[in-house]
Amino acid sequence: MSMFGHIGKATTIGASALLLAVSPSLAQYHYWTPAISPSTVTDKPHISKRPHTTAHRRNRLAFARLDKAREEKPKLHRLILQVNINDAAAMNLALNNAINVTQHYRDLGEKVKIEVITFGPGLHMLRDDTSPVKARIETMALSTPEVSFKACGNTQENMHKAENKDIPIIPQAQVVKSGVVRVIELEEQGWTYVKP
Repeated sequence: MSMFGHIGKATTIGASALLLAVSPSLAQYHYWTPAISPSTVTDKPHISKRPHTTAHRRNRLAFARLDKAREEKPKLHRLILQVNINDAAAMNLALNNAINVTQHYRDLGEKVKIEVITFGPGLHMLRDDTSPVKARIETMALSTPEVSFKACGNTQENMHKAENKDIPIIPQAQVVKSGVVRVIELEEQGWTYVKP
């Protein structure tokens, strides 16, 4: 095809697209209806002065209801706090962050979900026999239901092999197969990731 053929084809496609885009928007405001009246017959077309059809009004009302529902529904914030070291200060920092974030959004009237995910040496945070923050987590579980705790099952299994004994997890925590995989999955769902 020659260059002029390509230009002609592009011009035709552009003109068609313009007509398709403009025609519906004009049609909703001015449309011709024949003036049918037994007393008068005119050659002039009748242009309706009604700018909106019934369907258009229904659509506007539906969108208004959706907007109102969006405004009324409080935003949900989602936060991942990772603990992967066996350090009481780091564990307490994670808990402090969880409490501060929860209180901040409570004050704003907005919702928040926080998952504290532990793996590697950080699993000691959720071990029933070694956790330096066990009592604090028990208290938080009662007052701050927005915060949940996840323990890495892979780490638990490796500790079991290394220590040759069962590795008990506090009842406030849930064991997931892999702490790292849990972080990845939540991030893929739009959660915010923070390592204290």
